[in-house]
Amino acid sequence: MLPPSAFDREGFLCRLDDWSPAVAEQIAAGEQIVLTEAHWEVIHLLRQYYSEFDSSPAMRALVKYCGFKLGVDKGRSIYLLSLFPGSPARLGSKIAGLPKPANCL
Repeated sequence: MLPPSAFDREGFLCRLDDWSPAVAEQIAAGEQIVLTEAHWEVIHLLRQYYSEFDSSPAMRALVKYCGFKLGVDKGRSIYLLSLFPGSPARLGSKIAGLPKPANCL
């Protein structure tokens, strides 16, 4: 479990290297989310996106990337909203230990 100082004021990790599955569970618990296989699939995809593009995806890019990598059924914003309510790109990136997407409020 990481100390509060490991996070910025919005709850994003300050250092990407501090991320681990246990840290993802810690962040998710703070958001009242219990991570399922479906969550982990998207979390790993978010980390893959970051590795490929060196940025966290905005919602439109995330939907498109999920559709390309996981199939049409999972490449829909309604699906992502069911896993990460409110702002899937923002919340998913936070749990995945990535920086806040550039265009998220």
